[in-house]
Amino acid sequence: MSKIGRSEFTFNSIIVYAARVSEMLTKEQVQKFEDDGFLLVDDFLKDEEADALRQACHELVEDMDPEEHNTVFTTLEMKRTSDDYFLNSGDKIRFFFEDGARDDKGKLKVDKHLSLNKIGHALHVLNPAFRKVTFHDGVKSIARDIGLVDPVVCQSMYIFKQPGIGGEVVPHQDQTFLYTDPMRLFGIWIALEDATTENGCLWFQPGSHKPGLYANRRMIRNPKMGEEGEPTTIFTCDAPKLEYCDYVPVPVKKGSLVIINGEVVHKSEQNKSNKSRNIYTFHMYDQSNTTYSKENWLQPSKEVPFTPLYSTSPVSE
Repeated sequence: MSKIGRSEFTFNSIIVYAARVSEMLTKEQVQKFEDDGFLLVDDFLKDEEADALRQACHELVEDMDPEEHNTVFTTLEMKRTSDDYFLNSGDKIRFFFEDGARDDKGKLKVDKHLSLNKIGHALHVLNPAFRKVTFHDGVKSIARDIGLVDPVVCQSMYIFKQPGIGGEVVPHQDQTFLYTDPMRLFGIWIALEDATTENGCLWFQPGSHKPGLYANRRMIRNPKMGEEGEPTTIFTCDAPKLEYCDYVPVPVKKGSLVIINGEVVHKSEQNKSNKSRNIYTFHMYDQSNTTYSKENWLQPSKEVPFTPLYSTSPVSE
C-alpha cells in the first residue's frame, strides 16, 4: 500500500478529498464522508496490485464454460434477472452476462471475456487475490476510521463495464438490496482501470444519505417463491424518483478507492467508449447492535458465513 498523502478534486464546486491510506484517515476526511456519503481515497493500490486482480479475474474467465453459466444481469428495473442462479450465488463464484450478449440461439455474440457484466458474490473468500485486498490492513484501518465496531464482509463483485456495451446502473441506494437496522452498510469500490465520465465512472448525490432509505424500499426474497410464475425476489414498493440534477461525477484513477455509505444515491452511465472500466467492489456491515434482514436476497451459508473483517487474515491459511 502507498504512503499517506493528500490531494483534492473539485467537481461542480463539491470538494472530494483523496488520500493514500496506510495509516488513519484524517478527521477532515471522515467528516467529509459523513457529510457527503462518499469519500475518494487516492492511490489505495499500486498499479501492480490492481493488475494482479485483473489477472486473477482473467484466469477465472479463462476457466469458465459459458454453457454452464447462462444468466444475464442488469440493473434496469423491468429487466432485472432474479433466479436461483443469482439467489444462491452468495457462497460461490458465478458469472453474469450482459443483456444482449447472446443470440437467439443462446450462443455468445462475442468472446466470453467481452460478454460479462460481473462476477459475484464470494470472491473475497474463495479467491486468494481478492481475499488479499479485501482483508488488507488498509481496509481495516478505513473501517475503524469511519467507526465500524465489528464489520463483516457479506458480498464481493468484479464489475467489467465492457467497452461499448457496459450497461447503465440506474440511481439506487445499496441499502435497498442489503438492508440492515439501523443502517450500518458500507461499500468499498476499487478502480482497476481509470474510471472516467466517458467510460462510466460513479455519479453521486452528495448528502442524499441523510434522509435515509427512500420510501423504505427494499428488494426481498419473494414469500411466494416456488409458486408457478413467481420470481425469486420482489421489491416492497415501486421505485422512488431519484433522478435529480445535482449529481456529481467522481472520476477515479486506477488503484484508487471510493467508500460508499449504504444510503447515498449513486449511479453510473452506460460505457459508450472503447475503454473498459473494470472495478472490484465489496460490501460490509457493522454487526454490532445491528440486525441484518432475513428477508434480504443475500443470506450467509454454512459454507461461506459473513466474514469478520478485523479478525480475518488477508491470505488463506
